[in-house]
Amino acid sequence: MEWFRSTPIAALLQLPVGERLALAIALWDSLDEEGRSEALPMDGELCAELDRRWAAHLQNPTASVPWEKVRNQLGLG
Repeated sequence: MEWFRSTPIAALLQLPVGERLALAIALWDSLDEEGRSEALPMDGELCAELDRRWAAHLQNPTASVPWEKVRNQLGLG
């Protein structure tokens, strides 16, 4: 992916983390359902599991574990 070094993307990669994340979310949100399905194909079982986990999070958001803690527990921190 060296092509990005000579494009405006190189400047976007220099944005602060929060701004890059907001941009990534905006780009994802700009895809229609078909585009999302093509970009990230999932089988029914995976979709059901993700739906289940999301519903559990919505019922009890304080039960979630911060990514930093998970990373440390996995020895990735």
